[in-house]
Amino acid sequence: MTPSPGRRGDLFDPACPTRRLLDRIGTKWFSMAVKVLAEAEPDEVGFAELRRRIPGISQKMLSSTLQGMAADSLLTRRVEATNPPRVHYRLTELGLSLDAPLAAVRAWAEEHMAEIDEAGLKDQAAGSREATTAASD
Repeated sequence: MTPSPGRRGDLFDPACPTRRLLDRIGTKWFSMAVKVLAEAEPDEVGFAELRRRIPGISQKMLSSTLQGMAADSLLTRRVEATNPPRVHYRLTELGLSLDAPLAAVRAWAEEHMAEIDEAGLKDQAAGSREATTAASD
């Protein structure tokens, strides 16, 4: 299913491109890139500056993330004709509209990470006890 302009997608339809879009926007790198670019609004951010401001991202992953965002019309890319060329990025209005929902998800994750870590540790401990009990039987 390919939604036509003005129609909503259907997340539960396996053929709907909404699933691919959610796969892309649901990554940590995508969320961080949106945050950095939104904070810079209305200014552009260069590739090297983006890479400095997103700790742990590789050049290849940043390039791939930005290419996908550009293909989805979420950012604009301006190439400065220098040697080597300098590339600058800015969110489009559509890309900027993602900042608030992603900020809410980031805030939720930061607020609840300790609880989730604690639950995971309890689950691991319970699994270790079950494995030890099963091995001794």
